[in-house]
Amino acid sequence: MLRVGLTGGIGSGKSTVAARLAEHGAVVVDADRVARAVVEPGTPGLAAIAEEFGPGVITDGALDRPKLAGIVFTDDAARQRLNAIVHPLVRARTAELVAAAPPDSIVVQDVPLLVENGMGALYHLVIVVDAPVETRIRRLVDHRGLAESDARARIAAQADDDARRAAADIWLSNAGTPDETRAAVDALWTDRLAPYEENTRLRRPFSRGAPRVVDYDLTWPAQAERLLARLRLAVGPAALRVDHIGSTSVPGLAAKDILDFQAIVPTLDDSLAEPLSAAGFPRAHGFDSDIGHPPGSPETPKHVHVGVDPGRWANVHVRAQDSPFARISLLFPAWLRADDSARAEYAQVKRGLAGQHANIPAYGDAKEPWFDGAIQRAERWAAATGWRAD
Repeated sequence: MLRVGLTGGIGSGKSTVAARLAEHGAVVVDADRVARAVVEPGTPGLAAIAEEFGPGVITDGALDRPKLAGIVFTDDAARQRLNAIVHPLVRARTAELVAAAPPDSIVVQDVPLLVENGMGALYHLVIVVDAPVETRIRRLVDHRGLAESDARARIAAQADDDARRAAADIWLSNAGTPDETRAAVDALWTDRLAPYEENTRLRRPFSRGAPRVVDYDLTWPAQAERLLARLRLAVGPAALRVDHIGSTSVPGLAAKDILDFQAIVPTLDDSLAEPLSAAGFPRAHGFDSDIGHPPGSPETPKHVHVGVDPGRWANVHVRAQDSPFARISLLFPAWLRADDSARAEYAQVKRGLAGQHANIPAYGDAKEPWFDGAIQRAERWAAATGWRAD
């Protein structure tokens, strides 16, 4: 099962995107609809609201939403009491709907306040639907009958574009015609969502070809933060720590467009195999050890899990806490961040070797002589500066 979070500001057109995804076969769980369903007449939710706020919020056996709004939107404590009733019911009903979906489903959870509530880590991917502010205002005025001042106030009360971009794996513009939006959803389904679901369900790593060394991408840190949150949630306390490592964690450094992560565990075993696989990172066998450093040292066992999202190549290296490379993988990028000349030197080495080798194993092996000397320099830097892998 692939879980996708769908969100966007009011008037952005999420409903158009959700409807098209449903046409492709997605199981759409609409948070707003669930929130209404759990307080329908005769439900425990409605009874709890009546008990908390009095019979005045009930009209003809149903929730009188304007009356309740008049109470809670001017009183933070009252709103918190309402949320304490409704939110657990919504979570429980949503969990039931997700659990009832077939194992090969793409479950799309339409959550208006996904960004505001920091829920991105719950999903394999987050789609943010966007449209220009003036377009959204026009839609709210023309189609929902809101006053322009009300429309602007509602937009201003929600997360801004910067917050949404930080949460978005996929930024889907709905500024054009409905046909253009539907075409974008069609391509997204075919090129990314459907293969991602299948790869995750089958626990199937796949070949992506030989990556190139590219200039540093300013979006790598935000991409890494999203994946870090998901990985940390997936492994929980079984890992001592999970970090973004490798060249993409060094600002300004040219690198292959692959995000590398390290999970340090007390003992190397199979305890992370299933949670990482379910999160979209099945184990890739054949990459089961780190080369010993200094030369002649024994190899150290590790596990490698490869992300199967067609839109983002990422690896997770699982190492025991006593593995020398667990520390080196934290030290090396820390040193490169601090040493401009070393960073420039490493970029030159990478670009030179990348043009000579067609696959990652050969490229990695070719870097070892330089890397071995660099580790010694990094260790001297750590000793001089008091660096610790905190």
